[in-house]
Amino acid sequence: MARKAFVATHQMRDQVRSLAARGVRQEDIATMIRCDTKTLRKHFRNELDLGMAEANAAICGYLFATAAAGNVAAQIFWLKTRMHLHEDEGPPDRVSSTDAGSPSQVVILLPDNSRDPGLTEVLRKAQEKYLARKKRR
Repeated sequence: MARKAFVATHQMRDQVRSLAARGVRQEDIATMIRCDTKTLRKHFRNELDLGMAEANAAICGYLFATAAAGNVAAQIFWLKTRMHLHEDEGPPDRVSSTDAGSPSQVVILLPDNSRDPGLTEVLRKAQEKYLARKKRR
């Protein structure tokens, strides 16, 4: 015996779009209209997409209005998410000689390109001094 074909009604389409706009999970929407999630996605793809787009647009509108009204938290959130701005981490903490368990500073070894022999010598001595001090710890 063949399975009964699923028929999507206009009322179901409105319900799916409304629920998707409220952020209801697809599994829950499928349960509410009594179908499988694959069937939901197959027959209601447009309604699911439109519902989510409408929800995102509405929330963006509220966020924008709140930020424009002077809400600093909303302004910061907008800048970080929409304009991809972020805060600098700041300078790394200095390692003190009393902190034995703290992480050490990174040493960058510069190649000798024979550009400035005096500078190269100063850097080499500073590196040797640093490494010798590190071995004593």
